[in-house]
Amino acid sequence: MSDNLLSIKNVTKDFNGNRVLKDINLDIKKGEIHALIGENGAGKSTLMNILFGMPVILSTGGYQGSIEIEDEEVKFSTPHEAMDHGIGMVHQEFMLIPGFTITENIKINREITNPNVISRIFGKQYEWLNMKRMNNDARRALDIMGMGIEEYTEVAGLPVGHMQFIEIAREIDKTGIKLLVFDEPTAVLTESETQNLLAAIEKLASQGIAIIFISHRLEEVMQISHRFTILRDGEHVITKNTKESNVYEIAELMVGRKVSIERLDSGKREISDDIVLSIKNLEVKMPGEEVKGFNLEVKKGEIIGIGGLAGQGKLGIANGIMGVYPARGEVIFEGIPLKLNNPKESIRAGLGFLSEDRKGVGLLLDESIELNTVFTAMQTKNEFLHNFGFFSIMNSHSIRNHTLKMIKDLDIRCTSSLQHTGNLSGGNQQKVCMARALTQNPKLLLVSEPTRGIDVGAKKLILDLLKKLNEEQGMTIVMTSSELAELRSISDRIVIVCNGKVEGILSPDASSADFGLMMSGTRADSQLGGA
Repeated sequence: MSDNLLSIKNVTKDFNGNRVLKDINLDIKKGEIHALIGENGAGKSTLMNILFGMPVILSTGGYQGSIEIEDEEVKFSTPHEAMDHGIGMVHQEFMLIPGFTITENIKINREITNPNVISRIFGKQYEWLNMKRMNNDARRALDIMGMGIEEYTEVAGLPVGHMQFIEIAREIDKTGIKLLVFDEPTAVLTESETQNLLAAIEKLASQGIAIIFISHRLEEVMQISHRFTILRDGEHVITKNTKESNVYEIAELMVGRKVSIERLDSGKREISDDIVLSIKNLEVKMPGEEVKGFNLEVKKGEIIGIGGLAGQGKLGIANGIMGVYPARGEVIFEGIPLKLNNPKESIRAGLGFLSEDRKGVGLLLDESIELNTVFTAMQTKNEFLHNFGFFSIMNSHSIRNHTLKMIKDLDIRCTSSLQHTGNLSGGNQQKVCMARALTQNPKLLLVSEPTRGIDVGAKKLILDLLKKLNEEQGMTIVMTSSELAELRSISDRIVIVCNGKVEGILSPDASSADFGLMMSGTRADSQLGGA
């Protein structure tokens, strides 16, 4: 008998004659944290869908090869069968019910009930919920995550980082878990939240639970995993002990070419002394990311980075300016006061916006890539339309040509421009959001978490594109990100937000210690007292 908890042997999968997995072999041991790495389209999601018994696998002809759990061959046709064998999955996209409390979301379909007189007569469905025990279970799971929020809080309106923790807490609460799959679990988390999560994962592994850790953040892979496996174009590239490798080797093996997001200054850039955007005492009521008096002046041609810890307000700034959440204060763009709480006016003024919430704000999931790309430009600027007096129809030829160019420029992996965005991978959905923002031909582009859930190769493409737009078109860019390395790679100045206000502005070349102190709200001079 082997000591492997999971063995995947010669697994192959075709979709409509297109082979997306080719003889994949993978072993996971009990208590092992095994990183699964690869670009979007490498086959990671398909492999996990097979493991978890997702219906899309069975409905498209199944797969070849075998899967063994503790040396017993299994072939799951539903996720429930996988869960019955102790496999849990934390998905990248949230599956929470907004109107329910945290406890109710954690315990859904596993409620603890007490019998009563009515239930003894009419059946179990009439038993009363034992909220005390359910809340206690939820509290234990949340404590493992280092999450201090009350378990009876309603999920609706919570920041996305909190929602990710709740998804993970739900899996932790399940009994009999042998293997947990984490699909980009830190994509919506800041550095401090990420460290709490990684500590929780290590704690779970120490209890003998095997972990498959899917992440594009290679520093996390190096920090937490025992071994890693790289997939590329549906093929197994390598499985290796993490201690015997480094981030540069992994990145090169993953994309098949050398990748770097190191800072590269260019002589082509022109930054004017003219103030193109002035923000004065901005307040935004974004749940979990409130802005409480933000002030900033942005010069024409600059790339401004906005960073900070989760819940400190950095995400609220762009959302407030674009009218996604209620805002007040003064925003002056190109010398003209901007009418707040009016998204169309902001777009017509020349502002473009790439939201961090691609599902809720950025995309029409049941519509084509074409419609998603041009929809905002049609609605706000009457572009891509044939106008006939009092009515208009879409200019299909113009829409298709433009969308095909965007697909090529952004390397959107799809079957055609008519494919529904809901069927794309998370990274490619993010690229469609970028295509929509760029289609508006903005003078100033506000981008929030533009590389969230995107692999290293695609991440470099997005960052290079932002630099190209800035250099060749003179576009001013304000980029909000939880990835400090990305901000430092392309920004001229980095604004750190703490408690809803500007804590300070740093050069991208400032030390990591300076950034860390400022993000935590600690002044550097306060550290000198004991020197």
